[in-house]
Amino acid sequence: MSVITISDLTVTRDVDNVSRPVVALGATSVSKDWENAKHKHRKAQLLYSVRGILNCEIEDGVWIVPPQCAVWIPGDLPHAARGAGETECYCLFVEPGTATDLPKTCCTISVSPLLRELLLKAAGFPESYSLGGWEERLIDVLLDELVAAPVEDLHLPMPRNLRLRRLAEMMLADPTDKASKGDWAVRIGMSERTMSRLLLQEIGMSFGRWRRQLHIILALQRLTKGETVQRVALELGYENASGFITMFRKATGKSPARYLSDRTGGTERTSVPAIMLPDGFSS
Repeated sequence: MSVITISDLTVTRDVDNVSRPVVALGATSVSKDWENAKHKHRKAQLLYSVRGILNCEIEDGVWIVPPQCAVWIPGDLPHAARGAGETECYCLFVEPGTATDLPKTCCTISVSPLLRELLLKAAGFPESYSLGGWEERLIDVLLDELVAAPVEDLHLPMPRNLRLRRLAEMMLADPTDKASKGDWAVRIGMSERTMSRLLLQEIGMSFGRWRRQLHIILALQRLTKGETVQRVALELGYENASGFITMFRKATGKSPARYLSDRTGGTERTSVPAIMLPDGFSS
C-alpha cells in the first residue's frame, strides 16, 4: 500500500503530474497534531478520515471530517487541512473531466462500506497502474460510488465581512452567551437588520441557524475529547442535556452519542481525537 506521512500531503507532492486520471494515497500520523498550510491542486481531491477527525478550511468556510466521512475539494481551490492526535486518512486525486456529476463545490460526504473498501484497494495500486485493465475498472466503480455518496451537513460557513468575523470570534469565545440577535448586532456596530441581511448575503443562513450550526461544531469538538453530553450542553448555554440533544438531533438526524458511535464503529462513546478550528477561532 502507498502509505505516506501526513506532511507529504502538501503542494510539494506532485500528484498533478501523475499520468493517471485518479491517484489514491494513504496517510497516517501519530503526532500530537498536524497541519498542511494553504495550498491547491489542479486535480480535485477527496480527503477521507478512517480514524480521527480532520477539518478542511477554505476562505469562506470550514468543513468537519469525522471518521467514515470525507471532504471533497474541487481542483484549483486553495485550502488548508488539520488534524489532531492519531489520524489515518486516504486521499483521492481526480483529474478534471474524469467523471461527470462529481461535486462542483467543497462538501463533506458520507462514505459507504463499499466506497471505503474501494478507496483502500485503490491506495494499493502502483502509481502508473495499467489502463484498460481491472484496476481502471475498479476506479470507475469507485467514481460511481463517489457520485452517489450522500452529502453531510458538517459545514460552518464563515463570512468575509470583518465585523461578522468579529461576531464569530466573540461567539466562539463565549458560546454560553444568550444575548439576542439585536444585542450581538450592537456589539459589532451594526443594526440588526444590516447584520441579518449580510449574514444571508454572505453565508446563506439566518443568525439563528448559523448559531445552531456553530454549536454543532463546538459540540463535536468537546464530545470527541470525551466530555459528557451533560457538560457540553451546559457549556454551550443549554439549561439541560435534553434541550441540547433535541437541537443536535434536529440538525443531524441522530443523538450526539449515536452520531459519533456510527462514525467510530463502536458503542456509544466519544473517545476519538478532537477537531481543530481555524486560527483565530479556537474555543
